[in-house]
Amino acid sequence: MSAYQKVTPEIAEQLRQIVGAKYVLFDDREQLKDYSHDEVAEEKYHGMPEVVIKPNSTEEISEIMKLANREMIPVPPQGAKSGLSGGGVPVMGGILLSVERMNRILEIDKANMMAVAEPGIITNDFSAAVQKEGLFFAGYPMSLHTCYLGGNVAENAGGGKAIKYGVTGRYITGLEVVMPSGEVAFFGGKRVKDVTGYNMVQLMVGSEGTLGIFTKIIVKLVPLPKAKIDMMVLFEDLQTAIDVVPKIMTDVGVIPTGIEFMDQLTLETSCKHLGQSLEQYKNAGAFLIIEVDGNDEEQILNECLDIGDFCTDNGAIDAFVAQTPADQEKIWAVRRNAAEAFKAISPRQTLEDIVVPMSTIPQVLPILKKLSEKYDLFIPCYGHAGDGNLHATVVKNPDHSEEQWQELLPQVLTDLYSEIYKLGGTISGEHGVGNKRKQYLPLVLGETEIEAMKSIKRALDPNNILNPGKIFDL
Repeated sequence: MSAYQKVTPEIAEQLRQIVGAKYVLFDDREQLKDYSHDEVAEEKYHGMPEVVIKPNSTEEISEIMKLANREMIPVPPQGAKSGLSGGGVPVMGGILLSVERMNRILEIDKANMMAVAEPGIITNDFSAAVQKEGLFFAGYPMSLHTCYLGGNVAENAGGGKAIKYGVTGRYITGLEVVMPSGEVAFFGGKRVKDVTGYNMVQLMVGSEGTLGIFTKIIVKLVPLPKAKIDMMVLFEDLQTAIDVVPKIMTDVGVIPTGIEFMDQLTLETSCKHLGQSLEQYKNAGAFLIIEVDGNDEEQILNECLDIGDFCTDNGAIDAFVAQTPADQEKIWAVRRNAAEAFKAISPRQTLEDIVVPMSTIPQVLPILKKLSEKYDLFIPCYGHAGDGNLHATVVKNPDHSEEQWQELLPQVLTDLYSEIYKLGGTISGEHGVGNKRKQYLPLVLGETEIEAMKSIKRALDPNNILNPGKIFDL
């Protein structure tokens, strides 16, 4: 494989000819720096682009990729920069391709319950638009106010509704894709069933921008639920709360829309960040947020009451039902702002994305406690308890030097991932591998599995032009 070439002033001029001078950033370090990172704080996972280009059409992206292949220049595609794995970071320099201008909803097809959108639309804007038609994009993630739809598809993002509705990939039935060569392919369509050849749509979903650049996304929609009720259930300790989670579905017989959890440290940190009073949580070591939706409000209220009774019979100290939008927002704001709250008080941390089979969720907490004591670090935990996706956050001990932190962190993560793998789990449930976790991939996947993925990458991108340095190295 040939070495990558640098972006010269001549190449930058050719890029201006494709998209217009206004949409090419070159030779301006301050402007370029804005595109050098996502939400991963550690600078070792950042990378400076040589040029940023902002196309507005499939045809423009096709021309950019053809140019990049001719000149052997890497092209990392980037969305809202809200990722948590370094997936859209230009670690090899090159041409940073931002989809921020491709932000249109092209069609809402109510008859087929489908919508067609471009990758740069903010997921919340997309969700709000289809809700006006009485429809619902059920696969959206927690960060819907900032993230782009294209990034959700590239990472196969999940969220708080995954227990009942599943993750993003379940709702993607078609993709227009600019391939690494610059050729344009259209996989799938507005079909609920399709077994014509390989399932290329789902191969592209979750491929982290390494196999193609999405330019049109067909999203399957569902009817908008007419009613939704949220519950906040308080527990004295986190282990009791986690022990209850699998039983809610197996013993009560209700599949909630979502079950989120927070430990005491996360709860206190998020409340202080939001300026909320901790009075109602003063006896709680942890709490669950349980959401139930449907078309019959009386039925879902009864289901919530059944869940509340079951929880109190199994160690909960209190349960509150939130039926008004204001009360529901107050509960969810605490959970949604947990990550930002920890960043505000301790920037030296790493938000992890471990996922285990649902029945093994209770076994995770003793692992975190053991590692916290072994390495003298804080590991608060919160996340999507109902689907086994737990956001354990390794936080630097203020008494440790930066050198100690850098030495300990790889050891902590190696131990964590190894223990999670023994439970049938893996290193990422929704954030992706990117460049942040790729060194740990062999802990959870064998050589045969990794080589199979590398073979696909080589076949579709023989010059390794598209988003190199992510998931694995070639």
